[in-house]
Amino acid sequence: MTINTTKIETMLAERGLTKAAYAGSCGISRQNVSTILRRGTAEPKTIGKLAAGLGVPVTDLIKE
Repeated sequence: MTINTTKIETMLAERGLTKAAYAGSCGISRQNVSTILRRGTAEPKTIGKLAAGLGVPVTDLIKE
């Protein structure tokens, strides 16, 4: 699935989170977070973890 990487980066900046801190709250590695944001795609299960780490619904992260 395609994700809105700009929106994720913006949310991280608004919350003052580093990618490492974000990765910790998502339960995935920092390297994996960086790769996902660079590619702009992820598996649905991973998008669920990314959304949970930011406390937002999955629909907020999906690019339409």
